[in-house]
Amino acid sequence: MPVIPPTPEELAELAARYGFQLSEADRKSFAGLVEANLAAHEAVERLYARSAPSAPHRDYEWPGDNPLGAWYVRTRIPPSGDGPLSGREVVIKDNIAVAGVPMMNGSRAVDGFVPRRDATVVSRVLAAGGTIVGKAVCEDLCYSGSSFTSASGPVRNPWDPARHAGGSSSGNAALLAAGEADLAIGGDQGGSVRMPAAFCGVVGHKPTHGLVPYTGAFPIETTIDHLGPMTRTVRDAALMLSVLAGDDGFDPRQYRTPEPPDYLAAVEQDIRGVRVGVLTEGFGLPVSEPAVDDAVRAAADRLAAAGAVVSEVSVPWHREGLDVWTVIGTDGTARQMIDGNGYGMNVPGRYDPELMVHFAQGRRVHADDMSDTLKTMILTGAYAAQRYDMRHYAMARELAWELRAGYDAALSEVDVLVLPTVPYVAKPLPGPDTTREERMVNALGMVGNTAPFDASGHPAISVPAAPVDGLPTGLMIAGRRFDDATVLRVAAAYEREVGGFPVAP
Repeated sequence: MPVIPPTPEELAELAARYGFQLSEADRKSFAGLVEANLAAHEAVERLYARSAPSAPHRDYEWPGDNPLGAWYVRTRIPPSGDGPLSGREVVIKDNIAVAGVPMMNGSRAVDGFVPRRDATVVSRVLAAGGTIVGKAVCEDLCYSGSSFTSASGPVRNPWDPARHAGGSSSGNAALLAAGEADLAIGGDQGGSVRMPAAFCGVVGHKPTHGLVPYTGAFPIETTIDHLGPMTRTVRDAALMLSVLAGDDGFDPRQYRTPEPPDYLAAVEQDIRGVRVGVLTEGFGLPVSEPAVDDAVRAAADRLAAAGAVVSEVSVPWHREGLDVWTVIGTDGTARQMIDGNGYGMNVPGRYDPELMVHFAQGRRVHADDMSDTLKTMILTGAYAAQRYDMRHYAMARELAWELRAGYDAALSEVDVLVLPTVPYVAKPLPGPDTTREERMVNALGMVGNTAPFDASGHPAISVPAAPVDGLPTGLMIAGRRFDDATVLRVAAAYEREVGGFPVAP
């Protein structure tokens, strides 16, 4: 594609944007200089075309019977090797690239895109013997903790189809809870693995930031992007993490990633003497249901019965963490995911030029189709960045170190922290008369306990606690950065103590 130099009007507009006072002679001079520089852009087009991958042919079909609205597309991609996932069927969240298979990312702006290259986690699943059986619906550009914003329609909770399934890895959780897949890979920027796991009664592990490569997944904001396993048992979560974890050499999020330990060995260990801190600030949120708090405190008692040393722990920063995350998740996301067409610039990782162009064009055409949560994020983040010169984003990233230090201080006294994953059980899907303000609360009102751990980067898993009114609740276990093994160990001990997790009726 030829690179077209700017018209005089375009050049004048650019000059005005940056405050340049250019005379007519200046504009003519700069036009020639810019055109000369753009020759390199045209050369890059030619060079890239020589090595750009082509999408492989892979059969897929649009879902027929799909009562939960959880399947985006079905496929059956055989493994490329033998390994620990042999014989297991894996579903992939639809923000993760599976080459040759359509991606929508829950959004009209992405609809119709077909990736050319597998994400690293997809390649690792196939190499480990897993069979990929489809893509699961996710929320509109993954920006919702509920399951009604996807352009393909709502995802329904298998425990009660009138209720939401959580988000944004909504389809994953619903399919696992309904027994339609063995294993899944989700994404988590504000709780999007753990929240749907809690609402649907399955296991969701958000690894330490950078432990699992994000390469090939649609970015939201590099500093909070995570991929992680979603499963029905803790052992399967450990198995999946053992396959997914480790540096791939392409993801800038992995700049200090150590060699992963043996996660499967960790889940076989008991927890006698393990110090468990019940995080005071995780309970009694303004939106908390007391019965959910009680279910999680009862779960902590079960950990004590399994041999853990349980005590109350306070991390005042936990309640402040939501504000820190919110600024990162608005200002940072608006700049990277929206203005930067997903990938932004200035990081030495893999890019997807085809996806960036497809999304840039799609979001202009389908701007009005975006969910209210996305529109609110864009308007907030763009305004704050423009009006206040991105100072609040910089402040939030600085405060994220203090948030991390607050958790680290507590985790020097205990081995893990426990708290409710979400403060209430799944709510009914919003109806046609629901106001925009009510939809916003429904979409983001549950992130208070999960989002701070995305900003701090600590690992956290959600496992089912006792149901409340016949609906799942979630026990969240968080640990030291890169000590995912201990988090999984405590989760597995709880699972054994309660005799396994309930399944959807």
